Amino acid sequence: MKDSMIVAGVEISNPNRIVYPSANIKKIDLAMYYEKVAPLMLPFLEKRLLSVVRCHDDVLGERFFKKHPTTEGDHVQNFFVGDEEYFYVKNKAEIVFQVQMGTLEFHTWGCKISSIEKPDIMVFDLDPSEDVSLDTLRDGVRKLKSVLDELNLKSFLKTSGGKGYHVVVPFSKAKDWNSFADFSKQVALLLEARWPNLFTSNIRKQQRTGKIFVDYLRNKKGATCVAPYSLRAREGAPISLPISWQALDKVAPNEVNIKNFSRYVKDKDPWANFFDERQILK
Repeated sequence: MKDSMIVAGVEISNPNRIVYPSANIKKIDLAMYYEKVAPLMLPFLEKRLLSVVRCHDDVLGERFFKKHPTTEGDHVQNFFVGDEEYFYVKNKAEIVFQVQMGTLEFHTWGCKISSIEKPDIMVFDLDPSEDVSLDTLRDGVRKLKSVLDELNLKSFLKTSGGKGYHVVVPFSKAKDWNSFADFSKQVALLLEARWPNLFTSNIRKQQRTGKIFVDYLRNKKGATCVAPYSLRAREGAPISLPISWQALDKVAPNEVNIKNFSRYVKDKDPWANFFDERQILK
């Protein structure tokens, strides 16, 4: 077996290391996946600060969340926010290099580096408790969309690769992080007030039984959300995949994975016009 392989011009060492044991998915499989989806991912990664989840063994072993550059050298773009140094990627090779360094998941800030104080992507993470059925969760997603529709806000849908769905709203640059975060909180509180038996904005897990937690906390400065097309560090190698609203009843939150994703991305990209739909947050 080869002890290294080249993907997107990047040397992938130990390419046959098993990263997802139950699915027999290797490091080289991850590199080739990210090479393939890089054109779809890059509009959501480039010029946005990253945090990544890394596993140097496999998903059953130790993992860590990395948000500062250390040993990447010229393979990432560095950027300072105050005294804190962060990083981002600008091309396919830099995405694949992250795989070489053990990265499985990519998480992004809700702003571009050119407007670090003016967020432009709002995320609502609908996280159901264990006793919430998939049908109930989907009903909750539709109710959130209806509220955003009432506010004349175009929203987009993706699987989380876990238990829930992410509803994402593109904005023109918001005035500041405080107003941005407060608006997302008010949406969560509105959902909770209208449908108190379905939604909760309470972060405490013991208060979420039978309900969907509307996680609006990803809309603060420095908070992140898993990027579209990112793998998740969970057995089976699920993907956080953009889907159309029409696909809500057809695609479960953790259904799409590295082995079957091609059947879900063969049609028109449901997020192709994402950045053309940016709205003003009044």
